[in-house]
Amino acid sequence: MNATLEPNRAIVVKRRVFWGAALSIGALVLWTIIGPEAAGHVLSVVTLWIGRWFGWFYILLGTATVVFVFYIALSRYGDIRLSSSDSRPEYSNLAWASMLFAAGIGTDILFFSVAEPVSQFMKPPQGTPQSVTAAEQAPVWAIFHYGITGWAMYALMGLALGYFAYRRGRPIAARTALEPIFGEKRMAGIFGDIVDIAAILGAVFGVVTTLGIGVVQINVGLEIMFGIQRGLATQTVLIFVAVLMAIISAVSGVSRGIRILSQINVIAAIALVGWVLATGRPEFLMNAMVSNIGDLVAYFPQMTMDTMAYSDVEIWKNAWTLFFWAWWVAWASFVGMFLARISRGRTIRQFVFGVMTIPFLYVVMWISIFGNRAIDYILRADDGPEFARITLNTPELGFYHLLQQVPGGTAIVLLATAVGFLFYVTSADSGALVVANLCSVLPSPTTDARPWLRVFWASLTGVLTVGMLFVGGIPALQSATVIMGLPFAFVIALTMVGFYKEISRDRKTMKARSVTYSLGIGSLAATSFSQNASWKERLAQLFGTVTPQQAQNYLDRVVRQALEALATEIAKQGAYSAVVSGDDNYVYPETDRVVYDHLTLHITGTQGDFYYRTISIDGPAMVYGTQIPTENDRSTRIEVQTSLDEEPYDIMGYSAEAIICDVINQFERFMRDNGSGEF
Repeated sequence: MNATLEPNRAIVVKRRVFWGAALSIGALVLWTIIGPEAAGHVLSVVTLWIGRWFGWFYILLGTATVVFVFYIALSRYGDIRLSSSDSRPEYSNLAWASMLFAAGIGTDILFFSVAEPVSQFMKPPQGTPQSVTAAEQAPVWAIFHYGITGWAMYALMGLALGYFAYRRGRPIAARTALEPIFGEKRMAGIFGDIVDIAAILGAVFGVVTTLGIGVVQINVGLEIMFGIQRGLATQTVLIFVAVLMAIISAVSGVSRGIRILSQINVIAAIALVGWVLATGRPEFLMNAMVSNIGDLVAYFPQMTMDTMAYSDVEIWKNAWTLFFWAWWVAWASFVGMFLARISRGRTIRQFVFGVMTIPFLYVVMWISIFGNRAIDYILRADDGPEFARITLNTPELGFYHLLQQVPGGTAIVLLATAVGFLFYVTSADSGALVVANLCSVLPSPTTDARPWLRVFWASLTGVLTVGMLFVGGIPALQSATVIMGLPFAFVIALTMVGFYKEISRDRKTMKARSVTYSLGIGSLAATSFSQNASWKERLAQLFGTVTPQQAQNYLDRVVRQALEALATEIAKQGAYSAVVSGDDNYVYPETDRVVYDHLTLHITGTQGDFYYRTISIDGPAMVYGTQIPTENDRSTRIEVQTSLDEEPYDIMGYSAEAIICDVINQFERFMRDNGSGEF
């Protein structure tokens, strides 16, 4: 395995990826500025074409992703950890749940929590407008578009990125998940660059759409509060402010402060929705929420596969379902990277159910409360029809118009504007960071790209947002998202194939290893340097720790003896083999571990090169019972990595005979996997 993760290695910009993505987006920016009318027309035509010819693909992809992630979680693969098998979660359950909860909130949900339910109530895709059925279905459509399918796409990319980074030691990049299908060499070339460019284009337009919707929404709040006129000029200034704050965050290290503000903002957002619930008709809103959840569960199978082929609602489908699915696709690598970073050590089952439930609870709460209150207002208030007309014609006004009817309206509008602005700023900041990371080779999954790269992408994203608003506002942003999400949609489909192929092999490896032990290989491995250690000595060593010096002595006296003896016998069979010290090819992906030494057996043959690499690694020790873990609780392992590119495992304490048997087992599997029983 040619691993590329090393804590001390320099951050490298993937030049072809960077220039390919930057020039593509730069050309689009120039096009929107030079010919906005032509750009708007082309966007509309291409969106209709994609809806007609690839609408089924978007819908099938969404359904397949939901089925896939739940299957992986509920199957035997669910026990696999997003790291080595002996690792444990980096964050507590409460801290992890809090971060997942915050991931479900953004400035765009302020816009759609009122705009979509009102639109679906007044102009449903099927059925009678403004009927009881339309009122029941309208919030469900909004929850459907914001819910399970999108988070399944996020979960898929988070699983793939986290698995390959933390368990396989591969770079945290979109192309990595496709290596099991096309091979490392091909994915390291132009084909891999195209995949990464598709991920970047999708992420950029996902962020641009969110920023565009957010800035239009915030502009309304500022107009209500301070009389600042709505329009492109004000929106351009707001975009400039967001870009400036993202740049300051990148170059001054105040990103931690922005994260703290984001956490405070989550609390403020919950307080806002709680106030809307308490000051409305809470008994109706709670009943409606439960009903919405029930309807979603009952109708989800039909909704998720409904291409509406027998209805003349192509414009509706493009504006809603296809737009949302493309938007989720565009954001998948963005949010997936965040989810992977905070979930190291979690099992696949924990990860999937956490990602699929915790953010979704917030989505249901927010959309159901705001959406049902908006519909209730239309049905019961004297100016309800006027509110509906305003929301349909100018969707960004609907949210604030509803808030103005809530007790304490002025203060609530101010709070909502502040909440929206902070979510807007954090989206710009994190968006620039993720895009910069996507076009860099990072030493470890916890390392970020260079500040200048973040500044560049923050600036280019801001300019593109202005250009898209200039072309046609929110409809133009929606069209661009549907178009730019399509290439990465194919990547997501392939990611399912590559990820499944890899975890299937992982599971077979674990099974093969257990068979190896059952055949007696494990019993040959005494847990002291003597083959005759008693069970008490073995148990004592299991609960003890190994110092780096003890491990080094074991590597020199036992492992080297075994590998050199085996190399001598292999040479007698006419094959070339050698034992090499200090091989730097392998780098352990986890930054909390220190690599001390390597000792590798190489065997060269016509079927390819086989290696059995042993690595002396110091890391945190397992602590049991009532012991309190400290920074000094560390132990050294002798981990093995072979040409089979599987999870490392510990052989510390194996006898020389057991090591030889283990090498032969792995070598035999290598020859079998390469289609030959001879070497």
